[in-house]
Amino acid sequence: MGVKKVVLAYSGGLDTSVIIPWLKENYGCEVIAMVADLGQGKELEGIQERALRSGAAKIVIKDVKREFLEEYAWRVLRAGAVYEGKYLLGTSMARPIIARCLVEVAEREGAEAVAHGATGKGNDQVRFEVSVKALNPSLKVIAPWREWEIRSREEAIDYAAARGIPVPVTKDKPYSRDRNLWHLAHGGGDLEDPSREAPDDVLLLTVPPERAPDQPVYVELGFEAGYPRRLDGMELDPVALLRRLNALGGAHGVGVADLVENRLVGMKSREVYETPGGTILHLALRELERLCLDRMTLHFKELVAARYAELVYDGLWFSALREALEAFVDAVMAPVTGTVRMKLYKGNCTPAGVSSPYSLYDPELATFGPDRVYNQADATGFINLFGLPLRVRAAVLRRAAAESERRDAGRTVAWAR
Repeated sequence: MGVKKVVLAYSGGLDTSVIIPWLKENYGCEVIAMVADLGQGKELEGIQERALRSGAAKIVIKDVKREFLEEYAWRVLRAGAVYEGKYLLGTSMARPIIARCLVEVAEREGAEAVAHGATGKGNDQVRFEVSVKALNPSLKVIAPWREWEIRSREEAIDYAAARGIPVPVTKDKPYSRDRNLWHLAHGGGDLEDPSREAPDDVLLLTVPPERAPDQPVYVELGFEAGYPRRLDGMELDPVALLRRLNALGGAHGVGVADLVENRLVGMKSREVYETPGGTILHLALRELERLCLDRMTLHFKELVAARYAELVYDGLWFSALREALEAFVDAVMAPVTGTVRMKLYKGNCTPAGVSSPYSLYDPELATFGPDRVYNQADATGFINLFGLPLRVRAAVLRRAAAESERRDAGRTVAWAR
């Protein structure tokens, strides 16, 4: 199938800036640059001019910040999804909404194909392409990194320079960055050596803990059914709330994750993630869950959270399983309403009080002092029944050991004779 028009997921970074002229040179097609505004901030300044200077026929900018938080980030937050114990999935959950925007623009513009700047080594190629397949399988997907002869970011920089294309990186600081309201991810450059500490100049949102203020700050978060609604008693829209938390968390060194993660394609990579506001929200909501959910439900939700995280990381946002797990999360989080106070201090984010009208904590039951609602003698029968399988097993093992000793003694007597 010939390609006359392509919609490119455009970020204004090195890869997508180079892709525009490459598509025109190799496919002879018209390129429409599509930008999903997820809260990249200053990175979007002048992006229209950059796209047109790179050769785009037009640029479409879609402001989906609020939708990104309400329909994607808040869902991941309520699920408790964290990949490999550290990564709060900021890039992973952004890809499906970008793919959806790509498909919408392609259908409106009559494009036969969409394109992305993900490499053949990474996870994003999978996330973009399986999402496009789920939304419009008739669209062709072009992945230049799997086709062209450029093999490194340094070569991409040279390619751009030869065509007079402005790019926001240099060979001295060739970090690959991905930013949205939820986080800022860093990869490449010095970070490719996991034996080396990440240099401080990598961080853009968060101060190193040793340079954070010497006095802590407290924040109070209000949740309704697991959705963040209030900050310090004030009801805020999602974008304003997260921006405020990002500023507070970043100023106190909260939310930096440095990890060697297992990519979907089979290799390990070292990434540094800054997620100040998201970290505060995640830890606060977990405290509220501990107060409002019973033991059996809380423990099962932890299993669901791990599977949910894998699905999002692997790009399977539009899968039937994730949607089914979402229904479970909705049911479980119905009573998770209340207020959590968090203490931010030199990179740490710790709970400093939690309350809820649906709290399952009963001080009359939990107290070490005198009470009239709990008969401690009842524990005897419970322990006898709870430990019954262990008693039965122990009796069987003791009988088997005694029988073995008798057989060994008999064999010894027979040998002596």
